[in-house]
Amino acid sequence: MAQVPADLNAANAKTIAEFRANGRRLEGRPLLLLTTKGRHSGRHYTNPMMYVRLDDRLLVVASAAGAERDPDWLRNLTADPAVTVEIDGEEYPATARPATGSDRDGLFERIAAQYPFFADHQAGIERRIPVVELVRRD
Repeated sequence: MAQVPADLNAANAKTIAEFRANGRRLEGRPLLLLTTKGRHSGRHYTNPMMYVRLDDRLLVVASAAGAERDPDWLRNLTADPAVTVEIDGEEYPATARPATGSDRDGLFERIAAQYPFFADHQAGIERRIPVVELVRRD
């Protein structure tokens, strides 16, 4: 499993501040900010994460660095798929759509071919790592 910072919240806050200070981008890193609504609290939570573009689709992978449990952001968007995306200098509303069946399998295979660490994450756990498409709503 990938090395997770001791204080993940502090590390995320630093990344979010840097990302926003640099015009909603970090050069050389495929990074976006995803804001979801807490399924229990109703509060908004922002998480920095890697994205992948395939066939004009904006995708994020809920690997949680190979953790056995789905990340909270995935649980939140499953409860309420209305999210906010910050990427490439802009911010916009989107709908989160977890890929299913053969679509998920094909996307994951292509993503893992490009970024082999995702295959390593999947190999080390029993849960099936979700792939989520973020569809812009304007």
